[in-house]
Amino acid sequence: MPGDDFEERNARLTAEMAADERLGELSHEWMVRSSQHEYSYHFTWMGRPIIQLPQDIVAMQEILWRVRPELVIETGIARGGSLVFHASILELIGGEGRVLGIDVDLRDHTRRALEEHPMAKRIDVLDGSSIDEALVEQVRERARGRSPVLVILDSNHTHEHVARELELYAPLVTEGSYCVVFDTIVETMPADFYPNRPWGPGDNPWTAVQAFLADHPEWVVDQPFENRLLLTMAPGGYLRRVGRNGESG
Repeated sequence: MPGDDFEERNARLTAEMAADERLGELSHEWMVRSSQHEYSYHFTWMGRPIIQLPQDIVAMQEILWRVRPELVIETGIARGGSLVFHASILELIGGEGRVLGIDVDLRDHTRRALEEHPMAKRIDVLDGSSIDEALVEQVRERARGRSPVLVILDSNHTHEHVARELELYAPLVTEGSYCVVFDTIVETMPADFYPNRPWGPGDNPWTAVQAFLADHPEWVVDQPFENRLLLTMAPGGYLRRVGRNGESG
């Protein structure tokens, strides 16, 4: 099958798949049920826990390969697997691409593991809150002169925090690149699913993304891309920059 026909066929099939309401219901039911067993916690990348769905891991690989960023900025490090993952894809791409991780509570064992990892040569870490202005200024300095820049937001999942992260970090993303906002899935999870967390339905990354998009026409949800996933921690969170500040493409 010629390449163009293959792509056109896939686009048609994924659109049909996205329109399949019953499949969507089953997918969401699977997400809720598997999350009760912390499904996304059970995977590693090059030896480090990555805490992502396999579908989102594959999706980020596609984005990284397509965009070929010189800088990947990620808020929220957890156990470091996602930093290692991004760095490993940049290593395959070649060039001078780097990954910058930010965390307010980076554990010593995670720091040591990252420092000793073969991908350490592409990873930098900043300690502190992702919305601290002094820290953000350091990020801006590291991003200056680098292109493309890609941002991933995966730290505190309250509306207020993510909304502030979007205002601070989205401007660093170059046109054509992405800001991926994880855990927008919280909006459609059961109301009592996060009893010990400050976020939940009505107060989460999805609500912050909706407010952001309403004021920023230069950003769109990459819906055709997302339609292929079915299972994702970031529904409506794969944001692509299509224009300059305040302008659509």
